Amino acid sequence: MTCRLFQPMEDSPYCVVLVSCATDKEAATISRALVREKLAACVNRLGPAYSTYFWEGQLEEASEYLLMVKTTKNALPSLSKRLKALHSYDEPEVVALPILGGSSSYLNWLGQNVHL
Repeated sequence: MTCRLFQPMEDSPYCVVLVSCATDKEAATISRALVREKLAACVNRLGPAYSTYFWEGQLEEASEYLLMVKTTKNALPSLSKRLKALHSYDEPEVVALPILGGSSSYLNWLGQNVHL
């Protein structure tokens, strides 16, 4: 049996979504909901992270928690809608990045654990 450690993919169905949250509690709640509802196969919760940004004309700095959500492109519309419902921010960060390749077995697992 050959193990492919990295499989490049030109048109990958997988992506990572970045989401910042105000608190670790909110990040944990969102993480659990997305995985439980099969909108994500896995969510990593990192933080605190320190963000600097403009909001409503003011320079802001905040301590936030970053979620790295592993999902599929097909799940993005439902995942985005669910994030908006769960999130405390008026305009939550939802940035999707394509997965250009990875471990074949991990990507297969990811696809089997997202149901959309």
